[in-house]
Amino acid sequence: MLEILLLSSLAGTSLAPQASGEKMIVKEIVVGASLQAVWEAWTTSQGLETFFGRHCRIEPRPEGSLEIWFEPQAPPDQKGAEGLMVLAVEPLKMLSFTWSAPPKWPDARRQRTSVVVRFNQLGDTRTGIRLIHSGWGEGEQWIAAFDYFTQAWDVVLARLQHRFKHGPVDWENPPALTRP
Repeated sequence: MLEILLLSSLAGTSLAPQASGEKMIVKEIVVGASLQAVWEAWTTSQGLETFFGRHCRIEPRPEGSLEIWFEPQAPPDQKGAEGLMVLAVEPLKMLSFTWSAPPKWPDARRQRTSVVVRFNQLGDTRTGIRLIHSGWGEGEQWIAAFDYFTQAWDVVLARLQHRFKHGPVDWENPPALTRP
């Protein structure tokens, strides 16, 4: 029941091509926390580790590094989101960064897509998040990666909500957050 409640606030998911014909994943949620707290969760290494991955490193400045390791003990280029870069930062409003496909799709992984996360203060203890993932290529691996991230971003955002409702994710026993 908790899993359904957490994801029930994932308002509007857009998967259709935009007017330009470009495919985008668009996700929107409301987090039960202040704008400052949600911003710090996304823009500090310690904050990212509370909901996104086991080991994270971010330098929240243009051209700063970003790494989110889901499997820290794996060999290089198999740990998760490695060697990525922050593209833009507008404090308390927007964070943009490059992203990569999982290692199982090496052709798509060699390229980078981009993610923009927008933050909107809805009150003292509510923050709106809008995530846009774009820059998709063509071919079987790109289609598979697009389908994967359409669901993976739901899990990431549900874990963000979980982090503020129940505390940091226990990476030894992460919550089973699935789509309703």
